[in-house]
Amino acid sequence: MKNFAIYINPGFADQTAIFTLLEQLTREYSVNFLGLAEQKDFLPPGIARHDLDARSGRKIDCVLAFGGDGTILRAKDIALRTGAPVLGINLGYLGFLSETTLKELKDSLRDLMNGKYRLLPRMLLSCQLRRRGKIIFRGLALNDAVVFKADTPRLIHVRIFNCGRFVFDTRCDGVIASTPTGSTAYSLSVGGPLLSPEMQAIVLSPLNPHLLTIRPLVLPAKDRIMLKVHGLTVPASLQLDGVNCSPIEENDEVLITAAKQQVQFVKLSNRTFYQILRRKLNLGK
Repeated sequence: MKNFAIYINPGFADQTAIFTLLEQLTREYSVNFLGLAEQKDFLPPGIARHDLDARSGRKIDCVLAFGGDGTILRAKDIALRTGAPVLGINLGYLGFLSETTLKELKDSLRDLMNGKYRLLPRMLLSCQLRRRGKIIFRGLALNDAVVFKADTPRLIHVRIFNCGRFVFDTRCDGVIASTPTGSTAYSLSVGGPLLSPEMQAIVLSPLNPHLLTIRPLVLPAKDRIMLKVHGLTVPASLQLDGVNCSPIEENDEVLITAAKQQVQFVKLSNRTFYQILRRKLNLGK
């Protein structure tokens, strides 16, 4: 690996520490760190710019995401456009998806250059919003797709179908459709199950349903899930990976399936998923 795209959380206070380290690593390892055009306003002159839309230019070998889990979720779009894997450098609070830290980056980069790493594929969700039979929005999610009641104080009705078969109808604040990667995020906070990231499955976790009998569901990744929203007085919202993507109107349908695309994550250590759960989420003793 020689060409590294960098994506930095713009809210991180000590960006100077990142750029100083990258300058040092450029000299020591003779590698290229390439900043994105969208972050050009705070990149120093020593960082070359990379245009993702340009057909010519350096091939990106790896995407370095400096920040927390939210930064890595944004970096997935760069990985999808370049075909490069993602390495998360934790600058945030939890950093569940991160593999290394700023202090460890020098050693991590050396391992990458020497081929001492594995690539772990992560499942994505493909999401379509349909209104009166027409697709008005489509997108991909690494963690989750969420139908949420948005600004209304009232509960909304969500009718759930799987492969055309009716599952249940519930009044709730919304519904989370999560990947195994996202099972440790928003879905977990509302009582959803933990899934190993190697699995191929979709978790449906209703948000504050007004029935004690409604529980999260784990469904095969090959299934086609449809959420039909009704009973709205004001628009609800569709969120992908924590970003509001589109308003939802009465009788809109949200179709969720496993995407054909996947994102690769760089694995440098031998830490297991369960070790990370114990260390970062205090699972058990």
